[in-house]
Amino acid sequence: MQAARHRAKRRFGQHFLHDPAVIRQIIDLIQPAEDEHIVEIGPGRGALTRPLLQTARRLDVIEIDRALCARLRAEFNAFPNLWVHAGDALDFDFSRLRRAGPRIIGNLPYNISTPLLFHLLNFIDVTDEMIFMLQKEVAERVSATVDGKQYGRLSVMLQCYCAAETLMLIKPDAFRPRPGVESALIRLRPYKPARHRLLDREALAVVTRAAFAQRRKTLKNALQTVLPLAELSKAGIAPEKRAENLTVAEFVTLANLYRARRPSASQRQPQPPVRAR
Repeated sequence: MQAARHRAKRRFGQHFLHDPAVIRQIIDLIQPAEDEHIVEIGPGRGALTRPLLQTARRLDVIEIDRALCARLRAEFNAFPNLWVHAGDALDFDFSRLRRAGPRIIGNLPYNISTPLLFHLLNFIDVTDEMIFMLQKEVAERVSATVDGKQYGRLSVMLQCYCAAETLMLIKPDAFRPRPGVESALIRLRPYKPARHRLLDREALAVVTRAAFAQRRKTLKNALQTVLPLAELSKAGIAPEKRAENLTVAEFVTLANLYRARRPSASQRQPQPPVRAR
């Protein structure tokens, strides 16, 4: 009951899930299995934590609000399978939690959802599945297809590594305080084995950043500081196209060409983490 009186903090972008029907739907979609290892980002007041603890062999929760960490430890102290990590998920090393490929779930704060998704790309090899509540607009960008208005850098970067699927829409009334927008539950399943032969993740980040910086520019103009026109021709891509017209596979081709022009730097240094900007 103490956790229920916790006031949402705007600086953390907190909107606590409270609707029992929505919680049941989400748990039914997650389908936690016995002896499974699950990681929950932003457990908040524990709406999903409690039902997950009934099944999961181990549940690691990552919570930035230290007051909520204390409440979670107190409320669920009877569960030896709960591990509470106080800290910012944007800085968290998820490879620490590798135990037979954990699933990562969470109600992601709107103000950090995009940079957090980029951060999680750095741990895609140690993750089996990710299921997140996001702002509906962000979810649409994640699953957008080529030639669509929502198709952008986030779409390309995530879909290079994962199959994206929207599972359900969630009305604002399911949260307290009530957000001003709808949310969506999405599933990201990493391709294993990899679907695209990308040589360097940072190269894809550089190319997509330049291509989508000004969406209305043609590739010939948008990529002029990244790849010469001859490289577009080598890839069989018309320079008059715009970024939204290229498939993920075509972006991977351009990223590999970009990387090939700078092999020494890529070989000397470890691959840097993907950043949102």
